[in-house]
Amino acid sequence: MKPFTQENNKSEYLVGRMSEKNRRGLNIFSKANAMQKITPCLWFDCQAEEAANFYTAIFSNSRIKRVSRYGKIGFEFHNQPEGSVMTVELELDGQTFTALNGGPTFKFNEAISFQVLCKTQDEVDYYWSRLSEDGDEQAQQCGWLKDKFGVSWQIVPEVLGELICSSDSDKSQKTMQAVLQMKKIDIAKL
Repeated sequence: MKPFTQENNKSEYLVGRMSEKNRRGLNIFSKANAMQKITPCLWFDCQAEEAANFYTAIFSNSRIKRVSRYGKIGFEFHNQPEGSVMTVELELDGQTFTALNGGPTFKFNEAISFQVLCKTQDEVDYYWSRLSEDGDEQAQQCGWLKDKFGVSWQIVPEVLGELICSSDSDKSQKTMQAVLQMKKIDIAKL
């Protein structure tokens, strides 16, 4: 083992000094820990930064990680002014997303949605209120909502899955019937 010097990496030195057993259990140096394998990319017209700020203000353990900007290169393809935001890498409750200002070509629809699992009715109420602010009220049904950017969300109490998947068919069917009558899920009525 080489001693730590400016020529070698301090983390390599520290890991090299650990026992084999401890090294196997240490994953802070793994690529899997450094980068998420699958990252959703959300295509906005020109609201990526506004959306990133909106979402990071709602979810705890959230932040904007970095912002890239359009340059002169590729203007004939992207038609975006030099210096305008191209992508925003953000983290929502530990999950990384990319928001892209790609222009008006593509729009969000209900074929893709993000589920927010909630332990309590207070959590359901909080996320519903915040995410539906200025959203499409016509799109609210069975715990689904569409936010002001057109992104679809499902605000789901954890207990809902247990009730719908219950081995008691009557309980499962009654739960489903109740959900079909709701916009925002009311746990007490399940």
